Amino acid sequence: MAGSTLWILSRERDRRGVTIAKMRITPNRMISETKVHPGYEWFTVLSGTVQLRLGERTILVREGQEAEFFTMTPHTIEAYEGPVEILTIFDHDGERAHLPGHRHPG
Repeated sequence: MAGSTLWILSRERDRRGVTIAKMRITPNRMISETKVHPGYEWFTVLSGTVQLRLGERTILVREGQEAEFFTMTPHTIEAYEGPVEILTIFDHDGERAHLPGHRHPG
C-alpha cells in the first residue's frame, strides 16, 4: 500500500491463524485501486480518520471506531485529511495480500 508503514506486533501466528499489526498511512494524492482477496479484515483507528471504500460505499472511520469486513468486497483503506494509525488484524489470506513475500513463523 503506497504511503504506508506496517509494524507486525504478533510474534507468532495466534491459534486462530491471525496476524496483528500497526499501520501508519499517509495521505496519497493518487486514488488507490480497490483490492479483493479471500479472508476478512478488522481494524480500529488509533489516530486520525480512515476513508474506507467498500464496493460503492465510502465510510469515514474515526479515531476510536472500528470496522470489520469480508475482503472479497472490493476495498481500499486510505488516510483522510492527514496521517492515520490503525491497529489491524487479518487472517492468513489477508497476510498474503498485505505482506507479499513475508513469511510469518508458525
